[in-house]
Amino acid sequence: MQTRGLLSEELHNIRRELSLMAARVEEDLGKALVVLRSGGTELTEEVLGSEKIVDTLQHKIDEMTLIIIATQQPVASDLRELLTILKLTSSLERISDYGVHLVRSALKLSCRPSFRSIERIERMAETGKSMLNAAFSAYLGQDAHAAREAAAMDRIIDDEHKALTEEVLKLMKKQPELVKPAARLLRLSGNMERLGDHITNICEGIVFMIEGSYEDLNE
Repeated sequence: MQTRGLLSEELHNIRRELSLMAARVEEDLGKALVVLRSGGTELTEEVLGSEKIVDTLQHKIDEMTLIIIATQQPVASDLRELLTILKLTSSLERISDYGVHLVRSALKLSCRPSFRSIERIERMAETGKSMLNAAFSAYLGQDAHAAREAAAMDRIIDDEHKALTEEVLKLMKKQPELVKPAARLLRLSGNMERLGDHITNICEGIVFMIEGSYEDLNE
């Protein structure tokens, strides 16, 4: 009982740190979205400065998790959760990177000609932020159905990415002078599409953690 109590306490500590990491990444995505829409040097610096904090949290959580696996020898649901946590921290770190890319691209696009397609980027980022919130709520609530619903939101991002790509390629043909900023927009859209994929990976990990079987949600 004492060993089980210690394991439960250590898992609780890891969940607390993971909550901090997820909240930080979601907040940074929100700030990056504000920068994309209206600019703002202060928020830009906050997002860029947050990258090291997220990396530090990842290393801390991973170390705590590996120590538990090595010393407590967890089995069944506890082991599945610990393995899922390692997947979550890796995906959260990558999502954080895409938030940084979003901010940097927003600065470069601030002097752009008017691109109607930028609204699609905004919807992709907003959807990604909502997906992340829903996915982590599913993790905390141990809710596989909610994880599947969160993953399903990735279709919105995929559809926006496809539509944006078609629009921008047509624009590049009609106005070759806009090729450079248009290409930057395509790269940014690709980053947002991959952001959605990483959140879907998180959802797959949550389903595995709860049900004990792998399910491909990235279809």
